[in-house]
Amino acid sequence: MVKVNLGGCDSFVKSAEFDSYVAKALDAFDVLASEKGAGNDFLGWKNLPSDTPESLVAACEAVRDDWKGRGVDLVVTIGIGGSYLGARCAIEALSHSFVRPEGVPQVVFAGNNLSEEYLAELSDLMALRNVACVVISKSGTTTEPAVAFRIVKQYLEERYGAAEASARIVAITDAKKGALKTLATNEGYRTFVVPDNVGGRFSVLTPVGLLPICLAGFDIRALLKGAAAEREALLERSALNPAVQYAAMRNLLYSECGKAVEIMVTYNPKFTYLAEWWKQLYGESEGKDGKGIFPASVTNTADLHSMGQFIQEGSRVMFETVVNIENANRSVVIGSDAQNLDGLNYLAGQSVNHCNSMAQLGTKIAHIDGGVPQLEVSIERINELNLGAIFYFFEYACGISAYLLGVNPFNQPGVEAYKKNMFALLRKPGYEAQTEAILKRI
Repeated sequence: MVKVNLGGCDSFVKSAEFDSYVAKALDAFDVLASEKGAGNDFLGWKNLPSDTPESLVAACEAVRDDWKGRGVDLVVTIGIGGSYLGARCAIEALSHSFVRPEGVPQVVFAGNNLSEEYLAELSDLMALRNVACVVISKSGTTTEPAVAFRIVKQYLEERYGAAEASARIVAITDAKKGALKTLATNEGYRTFVVPDNVGGRFSVLTPVGLLPICLAGFDIRALLKGAAAEREALLERSALNPAVQYAAMRNLLYSECGKAVEIMVTYNPKFTYLAEWWKQLYGESEGKDGKGIFPASVTNTADLHSMGQFIQEGSRVMFETVVNIENANRSVVIGSDAQNLDGLNYLAGQSVNHCNSMAQLGTKIAHIDGGVPQLEVSIERINELNLGAIFYFFEYACGISAYLLGVNPFNQPGVEAYKKNMFALLRKPGYEAQTEAILKRI
């Protein structure tokens, strides 16, 4: 379902070099398939598309139906990083850009920042709407989502009363332990489990992603079906496996050609959050041990008028991965104008999608001529089936690529460094010594 085109790299690499990296990628494929590599206790995501039980899907739909009966028209989803990016990606991609369907709640996101203005404005919105909340955290103590949940929980209890508030809160958390699990048990919240063997950035096909996507009115069965079909395609050990080819080429460009920055490019703003999800997936999985390709993104054609100059003529340290959407779901045809003051009558009768495709092709030629290799990852159109496929494709390719690079794809030791400093500066109990040491430095 996901296709990879490497033709935009032909002028930058030799076929023998690529063959060598395909062999290395197949070795990394074997490590991932054997489940004996570093981080092998976090490989639960591999089988999620086929192993997800019908009972889980039905439980998501039961929450949707219950909240519909309560008139809920606003769902605040609280989480950070992998606990929200996949769901937000899917909802942004599948939603109408301007109109929310009748009877479907608006899903908004909190707990991914510590902006006071953001939370104040969220409070303004909640005061106008019929509100429910999904809180996502394995521990329940991660600062950003914990702060947001404390504020939203207090609001729900004050507005609806403790019992009704409990019916309007769902916790997605650890099966047995943690502050959020304890609170959910004490307060009687409905709960879903974040599997122990699935890390946050690989969790979009768990309840972490499935429940918010379902609440937003989309077909999570089709999402899982697309991911399952992609899984079957990627299990084949072959030099033509698209995940193997993608991992091989990006590592070749990085290691042999000095291309240390990968830019994900989309020509549809509905996929802006696909790039945000992808950046976390690859940045957190590969950026360690002094290694890794830096993941960046642009949304064209808008960014051709901002970042286009740098990509065309700036430092030659980058390559592009273009997410190509072969067919649009809607058609808008450009009309003719008698005065033709804008000079666009030569486009009369053409679809806007045709113009977008020609802009994409013209940019590809210009950037390759300017020294920027380009890979293409293609899906047929934006829908739940293809979203499931592309989620699974990038996850599987990430495991191969990181093992090829020689790092553990599933840990993130560097993420804790800022937290320790923040806790010390906030004078969290137990951090007194660190507080004094930090105050001497500032």
